[in-house]
Amino acid sequence: MSWCLTSRCARPVREPIRYIERTRAWYAALGFEKPYIWADNRGEPIPFHKPKKSLNESRIAVITTAALFDPTKGDQGPRALYNGSAKFFTPYRGEAAQADTRISHIAYDRKHTSATDQRSWLPVEALRNAQTAGSIGEAGEFFYGAPTNRSQRVTRDEDAPALLSMIREDEVDAVVLVPNCPVCHQSVTLIARHLETHHIPTVIMGCAKDIVETAGAPRFVFSDFPLGNGAGKPGDALSQASTLSLALGVLANAVEPVTVDNPLVWSDDHGWKDDYSNPDKLNAEELAIRRAAFDEQKAAAKT
Repeated sequence: MSWCLTSRCARPVREPIRYIERTRAWYAALGFEKPYIWADNRGEPIPFHKPKKSLNESRIAVITTAALFDPTKGDQGPRALYNGSAKFFTPYRGEAAQADTRISHIAYDRKHTSATDQRSWLPVEALRNAQTAGSIGEAGEFFYGAPTNRSQRVTRDEDAPALLSMIREDEVDAVVLVPNCPVCHQSVTLIARHLETHHIPTVIMGCAKDIVETAGAPRFVFSDFPLGNGAGKPGDALSQASTLSLALGVLANAVEPVTVDNPLVWSDDHGWKDDYSNPDKLNAEELAIRRAAFDEQKAAAKT
């Protein structure tokens, strides 16, 4: 596998979804008049620190935007509809060996993936395998949950410092971050920037290239997959292992902020890219139903 570790030679191998444009059009079609302003750090310095130790001497942990499973919060299983009740608003620490996480609370691609395999968004098993192979020193005993927060201020000033505190307490040397929804990608990028400012090297494994690059990630492995599969294809251990291996290589070898494209392809048919939150695919009645469902789940999340 060959790839470049400078921002000048990292080039997309195919046209990805432009999630910033797509989500703005989607919410406008639902009747929201004020467009969301995405974090834009282009032109600003990107905090970046090389690992102090070699990876085979380092403790590596995962930050995810998935939620811990709670049976009291309704359907959170495979193919579950969007479930605002399952949202969480405070960073958490979970035991990696007993991880049971779900992504029903966020806007992943429910048409082209079904959230049947948490290894697609939580690579703790792949990290343990990397430890066994000697690629890393130790897989973290814990993983960490990052809230999907539209408030960039809360992410920067509250969530990121809380996660930094946990990571320092657990003596983690470097972090792999895996977002799932569009806003998730912004949140983990802001968190990665905060961690790098405090000398914790990071790498993001995700699927929304424009959001991560606009927010200014230190290191990013882009997989051109439907949202919810940043750590590899579901049910495909080889895909998951190779995606993590690529991320670890970027973590160890990058000399400056960089985006690296995962060479794996989701499907020979790229038609799935036209479906996600595309208002042109729905009529007015269908859009009204989606707006009502959105309002209902937003109320559930507030409760």
